[in-house]
Amino acid sequence: MKLIGPFKQIITLANLSLRGKLSDDQLEVIVDAGILIDDHKIQKLGNFKELKSEYGGATIEEVEDGQIAMPAFVDSHTHICFGGNRANDFAMRNAGKTYLEIAESGGGIWSSVQHTRNASEEELLKTLLERINFLISLGITTIEVKSGYGLDVENELKMLRMIKQAQERTKATLIPTCLSAHLKPRDFDGDNKEYLNFIITEILPKVKDENLAKRVDIFIEKSAFQPEESKEFLLKTKELGFEITVHADQFTPGSSRIAVEVGAQSADHLEATIDEDIEFIAHSNIVATALPGASLGLGEKFTPARKLLDAGAILAIASDWNPGSAPMGNLITQASILATYQKLTTAEVLAGITFRSAYALGLEDRGRLEKGLKADFVTFKTDNFQNVLYNQGSLTAENIYINGERWKV
Repeated sequence: MKLIGPFKQIITLANLSLRGKLSDDQLEVIVDAGILIDDHKIQKLGNFKELKSEYGGATIEEVEDGQIAMPAFVDSHTHICFGGNRANDFAMRNAGKTYLEIAESGGGIWSSVQHTRNASEEELLKTLLERINFLISLGITTIEVKSGYGLDVENELKMLRMIKQAQERTKATLIPTCLSAHLKPRDFDGDNKEYLNFIITEILPKVKDENLAKRVDIFIEKSAFQPEESKEFLLKTKELGFEITVHADQFTPGSSRIAVEVGAQSADHLEATIDEDIEFIAHSNIVATALPGASLGLGEKFTPARKLLDAGAILAIASDWNPGSAPMGNLITQASILATYQKLTTAEVLAGITFRSAYALGLEDRGRLEKGLKADFVTFKTDNFQNVLYNQGSLTAENIYINGERWKV
């Protein structure tokens, strides 16, 4: 048993609703506090001196004065396993080139596919671990990681195997997702429907046999896969026993309805979601995941987070870190900026990057500081938790704890 503290404040996020809007006066803040940990789980929270007196046999791990603690963050949507770089795409986009013009000049997702196919396993694993360590340094200890830059049997499996190897080398929790349905590869001899069937018959059985992922994703968009063929694909993947999530409503509306209808865990993006579909989402158990990094990277509007929360939806916030549209990777900066433009309370943002985001991944054992939950938390050197979002990512994490142990690179 170990007691960590004292903290100026502990923000527990206990007793907050999974869905809908939240006010900051609902936040539980324990002052002069400690965290008692046993068997990698939280045993008790309370006044540090009182806990120290009550649990005299506990090992004491004292922290420097002037720190606050809150649940570690969850990034429920990333593409951080990739080869190469698309800085030229970003420059061309800012210079006024269209998506089609960039793709025709050798950029776009297909560029990342080629780089990833050409990358060795060692290169992919090395860069993946570097990105994981960066996310942990921000206080993120649960990270979803997608494939989707291989788009054939050999390279999709290569990506997922590297994600599995990375899990063996990091203390963070990695949640692998198979995104072979990112778009139809240019070198596939057949139409969209034939490629989706190829994923069902040739890729997913091998993913399942090697236990490489339990989740499947698809990009429903005019430039990728169309609504009806996507719905059929998602239903078939569910029949195979996979959980599903959807890239929905990024540029055109409508696909979020499909995500709800097929029982997806989450619908991610939603920048183009219309009002009637917001109500449809809100009356379901699907998680609406905002990806402000993509809005910033593309210069597009933000997910209507305020409307979704007011309607009663479950809102998560994730980074979408990828080499093309969302290269920043800093979830805290992105969430802070989203809050400014969408008028989100601190409670709503913190819920969106902790337990609500965990729920999007099917996890309910983290994201709050409560008895019996996983002892993943992050500390910041400040005496006021509001400074974390106020500084928009420039207030760096002081310590990151995973299973109650201080993380070191």
